[in-house]
Amino acid sequence: MDKNFLKVLQASLDGELHTDELTKALYATDASVYRKRPMAVAYPKGVADLKKLISFARENKLGLIPRTAGTSLAGQCVGDGIVVDVSRHFTKILHLDTDKKQISVQPGVVRDELNQYLAPHGLFFGPNTSTSNRCMIGGMVGNNSSGTTSIQYGVTRDKVVALKALLSDSSEATFEALSEAGFHAKRKQESLEGKIYENIFKELSSIEIREEIINNFPKAEIHRRNTGYAMDELLKNMLFGDSQGDINLCKLLSGSEGTLAFTTEITLQLDDSPPPFSAMVVTHYKRLEDCLADVVPVMGHALHLCEMMDKVILDCTKNNRTQFANRFFVEGDPEALLMLELRASSEDALEVALKELLDTIATSGLSYAHPVLRHGDIPKAIELRKAGLGLLGNMVGDRKAVACIEDTAVALEDLKDFIGEFSAIMKGYKQEAVYYAHAGAGELHLRPILNLKKSEDVALFRSITTDVAHLTKKYRGSFSGEHGDGIVRAEFIPTMIGEKNYQLLKRIKSYFDPYGIFNPGKIVDPFPMDESLRYEVDREEPKVATLMDFGDSEGILKAAEKCNGSGDCRKTHHMSGAMCPSYHATRNEKDTTRGRANALREFLTQPNQSANAFDHKELKEVFDLCLSCKACASECPSNVDVAALKAEFSHQYQEANGYGFRSKLFAHSTRLNRLGSKVSAFTNAVYRSGLLGNLVKRTSGVALERRMPEVSSFNFDKYLQLIKNKEFSYIKKVVLYIDEFTQYLDIDQGKDAIVVLTNLGYDVQLFQAESGRTYISKGFLKQAKRLALRNIDRLKIFAEKGYPIIGLEPSAVLSFRDEYRRFSEDKGVVDLIAQHSFLIEEFLAREISEGRVKAGSFTKEPKKIKVHNHCHQKALSDQKVTFDVLNLPENFEVSIISSGCCGMAGSFGYEKEHYSTSMQIGELKLFPSIRKSGAATCIAANGTSCRHQIYDGTGRTAEHPISILRKALIVQ
Repeated sequence: MDKNFLKVLQASLDGELHTDELTKALYATDASVYRKRPMAVAYPKGVADLKKLISFARENKLGLIPRTAGTSLAGQCVGDGIVVDVSRHFTKILHLDTDKKQISVQPGVVRDELNQYLAPHGLFFGPNTSTSNRCMIGGMVGNNSSGTTSIQYGVTRDKVVALKALLSDSSEATFEALSEAGFHAKRKQESLEGKIYENIFKELSSIEIREEIINNFPKAEIHRRNTGYAMDELLKNMLFGDSQGDINLCKLLSGSEGTLAFTTEITLQLDDSPPPFSAMVVTHYKRLEDCLADVVPVMGHALHLCEMMDKVILDCTKNNRTQFANRFFVEGDPEALLMLELRASSEDALEVALKELLDTIATSGLSYAHPVLRHGDIPKAIELRKAGLGLLGNMVGDRKAVACIEDTAVALEDLKDFIGEFSAIMKGYKQEAVYYAHAGAGELHLRPILNLKKSEDVALFRSITTDVAHLTKKYRGSFSGEHGDGIVRAEFIPTMIGEKNYQLLKRIKSYFDPYGIFNPGKIVDPFPMDESLRYEVDREEPKVATLMDFGDSEGILKAAEKCNGSGDCRKTHHMSGAMCPSYHATRNEKDTTRGRANALREFLTQPNQSANAFDHKELKEVFDLCLSCKACASECPSNVDVAALKAEFSHQYQEANGYGFRSKLFAHSTRLNRLGSKVSAFTNAVYRSGLLGNLVKRTSGVALERRMPEVSSFNFDKYLQLIKNKEFSYIKKVVLYIDEFTQYLDIDQGKDAIVVLTNLGYDVQLFQAESGRTYISKGFLKQAKRLALRNIDRLKIFAEKGYPIIGLEPSAVLSFRDEYRRFSEDKGVVDLIAQHSFLIEEFLAREISEGRVKAGSFTKEPKKIKVHNHCHQKALSDQKVTFDVLNLPENFEVSIISSGCCGMAGSFGYEKEHYSTSMQIGELKLFPSIRKSGAATCIAANGTSCRHQIYDGTGRTAEHPISILRKALIVQ
């Protein structure tokens, strides 16, 4: 197509139209195995923009691919036309009718955020997908999503009351429940909408067609059935021979994957909030067959959730920092387990239901353990189960659990036999498979483990899918239970429902979309399921040399390829966790972990004129707003560590293009601070001076709004000796790490640590060294590696003697447990150092738990404390240790701010072009929480950047936890 046509379209929109290579690369994939590079990506601002896009597509015979969060598993969100992303502007909650228990929303409203809005009204939207903290209502309607709660609350199709949509001629239509008379009135309209109703009436008035649907569609008792268009649902009314009354074409549009119309508004039927009292029984099994055998008897109880996880996924949880903590309830090494949740309106009723369920489990006798979870432990277990999809990305190497047959649903009484035959098919292919998800609904997400970079496994991909399609048909199951047909399963629709019914679907598509512009290649006239794959088949794998060691992922390219597109990084600041702070501020796909991993994968595998594979301006753009907070390293189920990817990229890109003046200043800031500290009074006077200070900022590219950190000079060795002149009874020897920030910027916290540790009975030895953090953050990896190796040589002496190495600044001491592993070839020594390295809060929390540090050492004066913890602590350690340590003094009242990232991130927040984003991130959660705190409330923050950001954003002075303890210490 002539690019000028796209420019004309771009100029006509109130929203945006992007045709750059980076944006097209970001939208070439979703959470499926497919990759189709679009012609453009549109961000429409309103219905008028959508009408223009539809007209343009119609006139130019182009496809429009609707997209919200882009978490589709079957390829629904990829195509070579124009991707229309409504997640940015179509995000309004429009109207709540509490009497009818109905709500109207735009398609870009996030499911969990909708339920946050509804909670005060005692209402909620029931369907609950594993992606519920980022998936959007428009996508849920398009896929007819179900999730863990469908056994109680049904599927999305059951909840859609009305849809406002644009048809393929750009006209507006409202689909809602119609009486027989209302339906006939619609048929008489002289419009495309009228023709749709007329043609549907003609088709379904045929007894032969109705019988074909009844006889060949999946069994009616399977409520997770999403194969093709839901023609069987349109038979449930008086118009076509049923006893029910109204007819509603929303039943047809739900699950149609955006192939029939473009939805602009959705009205949903809500449910009362779930009963408040809950318990979860987790049954453990030594055999998969025993687990499946228990499903039918336990489903005889009024379960709110009946989910299964197998050993493959449970083993993947061991390698994820966040999910490892959530598997606390797993006993032994089960082959499979069931999560069974009960809910009741009272404790007494819950206990009765629980006893009955446990009696059934005991009678069965198939499980070897069945712990009961309550209260806060239940959400942790559910999070473990929800992480299943992303966790599969943890499989190191090219063999992955592939989505192709993962959406089969059968009647509950058929599940055990179906799985038995499925397992036989897998055995015939010498395949191991993954089994997890919605056992109580007759649907397990079954995945073969394949390497789709190899043609022989691509052939298996088709063969296995074909065989399982025929098996599913044998049981009259649904090949698409909740994930949709998309590209991967659409080819098999004729097999599933018969050729006559498939031709009916094609006619239905033509009535709605005679121009074929809405999401072409999905459901009817599908793209081939084994083409347009994410990876080029049988390619020669690129050899990408790196300075850092990415051997844990078999190289940096495979580290990026661990991202499977599940989109956990698209959750907003309204959800828990810190990933991804820049996305929280911008809501731009390029600023997600997924966006960065996808871009790196795309451009590392593209031909490049430069000898340096990283030398792409697009990669510079996509990593620009990454704060290296490391939240992705723990919160991403696939463990995609973008901070490490960015450090390597920054190094490689600057090697090819040169190191900038400002980057050199920040990277070598410790050296500059050392020099400045020799004349600290003069240096600080310059920084404070409006004229000279601003000149320094302008010269170095620092935001004028920032306060420059003041430098200091101090002899810690002399101070320690002075303290040790007093007589102490020592418990053990410890090494206190005086990092580069403590040494020149935060000397008071270093002094406070010495006082607290010695007074608590620890024989302190100092280790003073630069960690390399400033070099790592700016991509000066050669310098960082030299420092790391030098420090490792010195630190191993302490580690070999068993001395705890205690640090104050999280970004410095935690590098011993993180980046140093990528710099050293001697992994055994680095592991030993890591095992002996602690945040000071970690160390004190352990000593408290073992009874060596007691409350009697501290004042009983009351103090209220709010804690903001450093991002690296959240990712690599545990926030609770700070909470526990500050709670030791008897009358301290401590709470942790649910704050995510502060937005400073070392040099990031100082850089003039990043200042506004930095402050915007702070304003999302952290700053408002601090402003709400009374003047007497103490703000604790253990990161030097965090303390500076808090002061610049709120005017409040935050203190390191050790300084708070020093003030509370009863000095000997």
